[in-house]
Amino acid sequence: MTDVQVTKDVIYDTVHQQPTDIYTSEAVTEKSPAIIIIHGGGWFRGDKSKENDLAEILAAKGYFTIVPNYRLAPKDLFPASRDDIESVFTWLKNSAYPFDHSKIAAVGASAGGNLSVELALKFGIPAVSWSGIFDLYDWVSKHPNVVAEPDTKQDATKLASAQIDQDGAHDAFYKWFVLNYVDGNMDQLKKADPIQRVNRHSGPIYFANSLNELVPISGVQKMQEELSVAGIASIAQFIPGSRHGKAYQADVLNNTLDFFTKNLQ
Repeated sequence: MTDVQVTKDVIYDTVHQQPTDIYTSEAVTEKSPAIIIIHGGGWFRGDKSKENDLAEILAAKGYFTIVPNYRLAPKDLFPASRDDIESVFTWLKNSAYPFDHSKIAAVGASAGGNLSVELALKFGIPAVSWSGIFDLYDWVSKHPNVVAEPDTKQDATKLASAQIDQDGAHDAFYKWFVLNYVDGNMDQLKKADPIQRVNRHSGPIYFANSLNELVPISGVQKMQEELSVAGIASIAQFIPGSRHGKAYQADVLNNTLDFFTKNLQ
């Protein structure tokens, strides 16, 4: 594989001191597109370092690739994480790095999928979401009897992303981290739901989701319905089983690369 060069902890936000890692290779030129990889973790955990494998793949294939950190709940609630990802897009777009600044896309898993789609909705760029979290306010409203509880069965700090949250549906935990994103404020949760931000200028989106995993497929279905009404192209791949996010990376990688090739021409 092409040698990949990594520059770590480049500050993209001097106010909040948020860093990004930059991946490039000899295959990356001034005509190359850029891709922002957004880590997952339910908006309360995770780190850019866990996306090293995907970043190296994309950089070796000729994409100028960056992987930012962003502020996390409960210290920083919605919309802090979304604001940071919008900031990193603007920073990258206006940077002097050698790539085609008219061609930027995003990819993320779980909370990262949510944030990558937020970029597509606001800036009209192509986005890929693996197990993105979209059904927030409506899901919580329809599950009043689910008691929100954190997951105490695994130490996510010691696990690779592909090993986290792989036990299928976990409604108590799902409700917990969704509410944790807004400190239980239902008015804020309604604002955090990206479905309402679909518009006719949104970018195309490729969704992947397992059929019986932590994140319910209802979010993808609702997103696709709104995107269709707005006239925006989308693709959904539903995968058998309970694998979450990066656990099925190998199964969706080729489709993801095809999506980027088609939409970053």
